[in-house]
Amino acid sequence: MSDIDRDVEKVYDKADMVAKLRRLADSLEADKPFRISIAGERIRVPARAQLSIEHERDSDSEEIEFQLTWTRDDDDADDESADEDD
Repeated sequence: MSDIDRDVEKVYDKADMVAKLRRLADSLEADKPFRISIAGERIRVPARAQLSIEHERDSDSEEIEFQLTWTRDDDDADDESADEDD
């Protein structure tokens, strides 16, 4: 994992997003880590990640973000593996 700050947003078509959400849901239900590649970087989300939903609104748009948050210590403590995807 890189120590460089990063803020990336990647747009997926509906079928790809559904597949990713389904894999994430399966990992959450099984209490297992989740792996995903985003814009060329492999990310490992530990099973202990905190889950939240954020809603933003301004004068002409709305946004919902499903967020998974963890510390790097959480990631190091969780040694199980999971599937990987782009």
